[in-house]
Amino acid sequence: MSERLGGAELWEQALLLALAGVIPLIESYLGSFLGIAFGVPAWVAVPAAVLGNLVCTIGLVLVTSRVRAAATRGRLRKEKDDTWFRRRVARAAERYGVPGASLLGPLTLPSQVTATVLVALGARRNQVILWQSISIVLWGLAFGLFGEALVGGLAPGA
Repeated sequence: MSERLGGAELWEQALLLALAGVIPLIESYLGSFLGIAFGVPAWVAVPAAVLGNLVCTIGLVLVTSRVRAAATRGRLRKEKDDTWFRRRVARAAERYGVPGASLLGPLTLPSQVTATVLVALGARRNQVILWQSISIVLWGLAFGLFGEALVGGLAPGA
């Protein structure tokens, strides 16, 4: 990937990082960091990885919201599918609310999983989109700054 990313045109670098931002656990934060580490300018790497992660996560929230609405329409929701992911996100949502679960979620789970489970648990779609977007941007910026400081600190003559 480093040969492809480093030797690509700027628009190709942005596209590759946006695609990397879609992948769970790479997302905005690792995509930003890796882009900068491979020589992509921070002003390209961070927005590209953030955009890829945002598009994927918001798309999943919208789909999950519709599926949940269709599944629960006209009947009481059965408590089932008590998975490890669901329990973990539910605990965080109860303890910290949607903002806390969204902002702290990347420490343990991909944002795509956190957002999807929050909506499936009944959190309001627009609130999840807002807080996941804030989280994705903040994590992308933080790791972009970290990458810039690390790469800049390791560069000859720095």
